[in-house]
Amino acid sequence: MAFLALIDRLNLALEMPATAIFFLTAIFLTVKLNFIQLRSFRRFIKLITKGVSADKNGQGRLETITPFQALFTAMSTTIGVGNVVGPSLAILAGGPGALFWLTCYIFFASATKYAEVVFALETRTEDRDGYIVGGPTQYLKLVSPVIAAWYGIVTTFLFASWSSVQSNTLAEILWQEGLPAWLTGAALAGLVMFVLLGGAKRVGSLASKLVPIMFVLYVLFSALILFHDLGALREAVKLIFTDIFSPAAAAGGFLGASIFQAIKAGTYQAAYISEAGVGTSSIPHAISDAKRPSDQGILALYSMAADGLLCIISGLLVLVTGVWKSNCEMTTKLIYEVFKMHSPLVGKWILLASVSMFVITTVIGNGFNGAQSFGSFTRHRWSRFYFVFVSIVTFFGAISPVPAVWKVMSLLLALVAIPNLLGLLILTLRRPHMLDN
Repeated sequence: MAFLALIDRLNLALEMPATAIFFLTAIFLTVKLNFIQLRSFRRFIKLITKGVSADKNGQGRLETITPFQALFTAMSTTIGVGNVVGPSLAILAGGPGALFWLTCYIFFASATKYAEVVFALETRTEDRDGYIVGGPTQYLKLVSPVIAAWYGIVTTFLFASWSSVQSNTLAEILWQEGLPAWLTGAALAGLVMFVLLGGAKRVGSLASKLVPIMFVLYVLFSALILFHDLGALREAVKLIFTDIFSPAAAAGGFLGASIFQAIKAGTYQAAYISEAGVGTSSIPHAISDAKRPSDQGILALYSMAADGLLCIISGLLVLVTGVWKSNCEMTTKLIYEVFKMHSPLVGKWILLASVSMFVITTVIGNGFNGAQSFGSFTRHRWSRFYFVFVSIVTFFGAISPVPAVWKVMSLLLALVAIPNLLGLLILTLRRPHMLDN
């Protein structure tokens, strides 16, 4: 209990500066890059229809993967169970208005993600064994080796923490079906070890197959529930906008919900879901063999649209059905209740299948990214020990209390994001030419 009390105090001290830095950096980069979210759309369409030019000098490297494999590997961690339960947690903590702030951050922070990915490709290196080392641990060295080292160390724990959040959520949902939490944790831990030992190419191959399937499956079936009652859908949308500056939360009401609580809840969940501002999604992008770093950055930028769409759908599901009003504690099973109540025969099983795929790809992606961060310090030695560590944390995450897991994750998120965002601001001012597209 003393440990959790310490975590609470640290979270309280960091939540205001972290929220401000998240949003202000995203807005600054959006303006600095001339609203790249809007003006690069034509380029994005060209990239997905005609393909991304590959760097011939980079092809054939030991750990290089194609631009789209890099994209789907990154999306395997951002499109996950966070998109399903994150919006409901934000609503419980900050009211329906938190969904507005979540979506708002995703829009502006897509410029943040673009900058992270471009800097990652511009500064990546290759070690003597042929492995590519890229991501924030590399571009932050241009700002300060100490900050880069701090980032690398903390992210190795952050990725493991994210895996524990994933297994915790899946275990809580499957427990409703009578499956013991320890069994869920053990199955995920074993799967993590098997896939990660296959390396980047196995991760990229698996992610590129599962991500589109689970995305379409979840979206289509959610639409059936949302459009079943158009009147309730209109009221839910109205509630979001009327609640932006006057939050009224279910669980949050007991926690002292405020405007800041709504902004903080939406921003933190958006950062956790999209990884924009955290920098971690730039790690798989860094091993792309794209010829132009800006092309890979544009792919990453528009992948945020998928995150935003899933978040809006998930948030609307709990508002339209009203399940958020019946819960006075932080829980990750609201969406399960939605599908079970409104389509008990087919919908529940579709949700379970979707969430299971979300969790599997996210846990595997987190393990891979964490190994990349860990490898930047060890020259990719002892990676197997890190895989064992992630597997152990994944197992214990499944059997741990829900609030404890999320509190630890929030703290690590802030400790990673603050130095990364400050580093991005400094690099953008010092080396703006790197971001040219």
